[in-house]
Parts: sequence; C-alpha cells; structure tokens
Amino acid sequence: MLFQHIDGFLSHLRVEKSATNLTLLGYKTDLAQFFNFLSSKYSLPKEEINNELLNHRSVREYLTYMQEKGLSRSTMARKLAALRSFVRFLCRENILAGNPIAAVSTPKRDKKLPKFLYSPEINLLMAAPDLSTASGKRDKAILETLYAAGLRVSELVGLDIKDLDFAEGFIKVRGKGQKERIVPLGSKARDALTMYIDKGRLLLGKPERTTRAVFLNRFGNRLSARSVRTILNKYVEDIALNQKISPHTLRHSFATHLLNGGADLRSVQELLGHVKLSTTQIYTHLTRENIKNVFDKNHPRR
Repeated sequence: MLFQHIDGFLSHLRVEKSATNLTLLGYKTDLAQFFNFLSSKYSLPKEEINNELLNHRSVREYLTYMQEKGLSRSTMARKLAALRSFVRFLCRENILAGNPIAAVSTPKRDKKLPKFLYSPEINLLMAAPDLSTASGKRDKAILETLYAAGLRVSELVGLDIKDLDFAEGFIKVRGKGQKERIVPLGSKARDALTMYIDKGRLLLGKPERTTRAVFLNRFGNRLSARSVRTILNKYVEDIALNQKISPHTLRHSFATHLLNGGADLRSVQELLGHVKLSTTQIYTHLTRENIKNVFDKNHPRR
C-alpha cells in the first residue's frame, strides 16, 4: 500500500533535500489530495490504495478532475510535480518496479509577469516609516533590505546579526534548501540597518543578549513572515498605493530594476539565488517591454 510511505518520503525530503517545513506541508497536502481522489474514485480507504491504482490513466483522470474544479494550470503542475517526486522516491526504495507516470505530460503553465513597483513608488514606500520610533526604524530597515538585496521574506526573517557584514557591505543569506549566498547590501539599506540595530532593536521587547535574530517583534522574539506582510500592507495603505503588493513584489522590483539598468541575467540569477536560469528569465519579458516602450517613444520612424 502506497499511502503509508508518505511519511518516509517527507523524512527523505527533510533530511536529504533540506526541505523547509512549508515545503513539506505543501507536499503532504498535495499527496493527500491525490489519495483522497483515488479513494473516492475506487471506493476504497486511501490506506488500501495499491500500486496498480497508481498509473498513467488515474493520474490523467486526476488532472481532468482538477481542471474541472477550476484549478489553474500552475497549481495543477505543482501538484503533479509533488506526485512525480513521490513516485521517484517509491522507485528508489524498490516499492515500485518502474515509474508508472513517466509519460504523463505536465500542464503548460500560464505565463504571468511578476508585479513590480516603479522607482517613484519605491521611494514613497521607503520614506513611509516614522523614524522617531523603534518600530519605524525596524520597518525602514526591513523595506530597504528586502528591496536592496532582493530577499525572499523567509530569508529576511531568518537573518542573524552575524550574517551582517557592514564593513564589506554584504549579507549572508540562507535560501531554499539552506543554500547560502552572499549578497551586496547597498548604502541606503546599510544605513537603515545600522540605525535600527544601534537605536531601535534593543528597544523592541528588550531582547536578551543571546537573541541572534536581526528583526524582532515587540516581545523581543524573531519577527515572523506574516508580520512582515502585515507591516508592508500598513505602509502600502499609508501611501495610498493603489495595488496589492507583497514582500515578493520588492524582490520582483529588485530584479526588474537591475535588468533595466543593464545587469546581465546570470548575475541577477546569482543574486536572487535561483538554481535555474529559466526561473530568472521571466524578468526579461518586463525588460523587453521597457525596451519596446523606449523605442516607441523615441525612434523617429516608429
């Protein structure tokens, strides 16, 4: 029976792939939904679903089911990727003699261009925090660091004091799978971080000297990713920015502005911590649009 091997698969991801808790939860949820589908289809408890029921046809029927439920192609592709990974694990452990879903094609993903902010909007956002308060100093450092280094929100809240190298102007970032990279900080982010650490951090919940985290909440504990989103939403509302943005929007803005400024794609890939260049290439659509606008605006025979 296959369902019982999910825990072993998740342990494999945690130990050998250094998967985060959020990633593990996603895989667990996606696999549970697939087994719930098979359970309903074959009128069997999911614990009794055997090797024969996991095949090309049943997976194609599951994709059709998801499509009829209105799931996006990107969501379907993600769920299929989780199932593929699980099946590869089963093959490696000799639970399956061969890969029964190797020929199942992945739904073509919708091409959605990432949202980003223009430079004037970035400037408004960076000027929004009240620097007369400890929380305002912290929030300014958060916004500047997210944009200056192109960080994921999980990378930001995972920063420790020892990761900051103000003398050299770099920070050490732990990305997906705990892979480390070194990212330049920039003078504005460095100044904001210095102000926060010297004049604001110790006032937030009066943390113990042993507290390693850079960004703290009012209780002196490490700030959560959800709190960062709440902080950003507050300033977006304060400056009346008429669009919904997230911390990842600042990461998108970082990449877009670098490429528009002439940075090469591979350098941006390294700064973002992308494993595949194809992940970074989505930003070239934005830069091409910018180039086209420049052409249309300035060429005498456009």
